[in-house]
This record gives sequence, structure tokens and C-alpha cells, in this order.
Amino acid sequence: MIATYQLNFGLIEIYEDYIKSIINEGITITPKHNNVLLEMVEKHFKNKPFLYITHRINSYAVDPTIYLETAKICNLLGFAVVSKDPLQEKQIKLEQVFFSKELKRFDDIESALIWKDELLQNYSKPLA
Repeated sequence: MIATYQLNFGLIEIYEDYIKSIINEGITITPKHNNVLLEMVEKHFKNKPFLYITHRINSYAVDPTIYLETAKICNLLGFAVVSKDPLQEKQIKLEQVFFSKELKRFDDIESALIWKDELLQNYSKPLA
């Protein structure tokens, strides 16, 4: 792990090629939270491909329109949602409408990390 950020809305962990978040119970993720992500990307992943993994162990809401801006991060290859809650499938289908990149749900972190490695391995386009 490269860095850890305990923020008022959750825990963010920065690794070499991914960001992992655990959002606090009852939070609604909005564009202002996305701005924090953009700052972290600029600091830790400038021109380097990475993935975002959210470990949804708490109940919280997401304004799906934030994905419109998140998808503009050129070096973000994909977004993994880790949750055993079957209701997350419906939530992810809604989120995918707003997100033009890879978005997938996993039951565990290990599976999400395998997918991350596959996406990174298959990525060959140079970043602008």
C-alpha cells in the first residue's frame, strides 16, 4: 500500500495500480466526493493506468451521474464493485448507464484484483 486516507466519507487506500475505497454507512456519494478522487488520481496515478475498487460493506447511496465525470479520467481502466449483496446487481446496472468504461461486480476482493490484473495486462494504449 502506498497511502491511506481516512476521510469524512470513508477510507481510501492507494496501491500501485488501484484505489480501494470503503465508504461510510449512510453517505451519499456526490460530485464533490469525485473531486477528491480526481485529486488522488493526479497525485498518485498521473499518466499511469489504474482501477478503482469499491468495497461496499456499508449501506450508502451513489449519485450515478458522478460516473459521467469519472469516465473522463483517461487512465482509469475500470471500476470494480465488491459486494455479496445481490441487490447491488440492480444498482450496478443503473450505474453502468452513466459509466462508459468497464464496471463489474465481484463477491470478493480477490476476484476483483484478478480482473484488475487482466485489464491492466490487456491495456496497451499509451496514455495522453
